[in-house]
Parts: sequence; structure tokens; C-alpha cells
Amino acid sequence: MLIAEDLLLLLYDDETGKPVTGSPGLDYALAGAVLIELTVQRKLDITTAGSGEKPGRLKVLDGSPTGDPILDERLSLIVNKPGKKPKDQIGQLSKRLRDQLLVRLAERGVLEQDQGKVLGLFPVTRWPAKDARHELEVRAQLENVLKVGTTPDERTGALIALLSALNVVPKVITGAVDKKALKRRAKEIAESDWAAEAVKKAVTEMQAAVTAAIMVSTTAAATSAST
Repeated sequence: MLIAEDLLLLLYDDETGKPVTGSPGLDYALAGAVLIELTVQRKLDITTAGSGEKPGRLKVLDGSPTGDPILDERLSLIVNKPGKKPKDQIGQLSKRLRDQLLVRLAERGVLEQDQGKVLGLFPVTRWPAKDARHELEVRAQLENVLKVGTTPDERTGALIALLSALNVVPKVITGAVDKKALKRRAKEIAESDWAAEAVKKAVTEMQAAVTAAIMVSTTAAATSAST
């Protein structure tokens, strides 16, 4: 499973098949997860100050295919437009990504594609869980880190950082008495050293990019509504 696939499973309610958070934040977070995955696979890096390059830019280390069509499609976009900040690429990278992931998870038998109509008129597709075993394992790892206090691995830490950026940790990790403490713990994990430098750097940049993209889209929507 990709980090983006794990994130998508966490962000869709198993019974209703509806997302627990709205667009575009969810889509931007999925794109951020793809960029983190490519960094973990040493396909990408984030430039730093003192490297002789503009800091905070996406840098291609290896543009050869990963073998995963979803990753390779996004990698090729970055190869063709190198040197951009993550926040400037995340919108393009998020296009069609959610649908591709949902369909693939349904084809694997993890989700069920449930097509219906709202008010008997408007077509809608829900994605309830069909085989939740993998998702339950991911949730257990998250709870061990956020509730018990264990140290996260790279994938779990990345998921927590992205969930924190979306401000949905209490919606995903339910049953916590103190939701503020849960959110505070998630923020601490997002900012702590639990991964290799390149991966942690990518997670930090993606978290910032997701937050920035959400703010921009929210501001644009508010401005449009007021005119």
C-alpha cells in the first residue's frame, strides 16, 4: 500500500463510504503523501539552504519509473517541471489522484464502489469498506503512537503529520477523552525527529504545502462568495 492509499482509507468512513473531511484539503494531502512516498523511494529530495540551489524546491534524484503507475504519473510531472516549491506543484499533482486511488482500492477488494442517487435524481458514488483488515492495522499503529506514546516509523509519522495538517486527527482516532491532547501529541510527532533527514524534511515541507494550499483555496472561496 502507498502512504496515500493508507491516508485515503483513514479519511473515508468505513460504513457510509463518505470522506470525513472536504475538498480540496483531502486532495492536497493525498498529493503530499505521494511526494513523501517518492522521497522515501529516493526519487525526490527537497533542496536546502547552502546547497548552491534555491532552498525548498523539489529536486529529482532519479526520474526512472517506480513501477507504480500512480506514482510514475506524478513523478513525470515533476521531472518535466523541476525546481518548483511543493506548494506550487501540489494542485497539479492532486488532479484525478483521489479517483485513481479509490478505483484501485476497489479493484483490490479493499473498498466497495457503491453507486446510487441523492433524492433519487443526482448520481453519487460511496466507497464503504469491504476488507478493513489493513486499515485496522494502520489505525492500531497510529493509536500506539498517539495514545501509548511509541515512536513512529516513517510511514506512520508521515500519516500523522498529514492528518495534523488537515486538523482531522480526532476524527480519525476516535475514543480519546482529551481531543486537545491528541491534537497536541500529533503536532509534536509532526515536528519531532523520527525519520531520516531527507524524509523528515519532505514531511515538513508537505505539511506546510498542504496547509498553505488549503488557506489559499479557502481565501479564494471566501472572496468569490463576497463578490
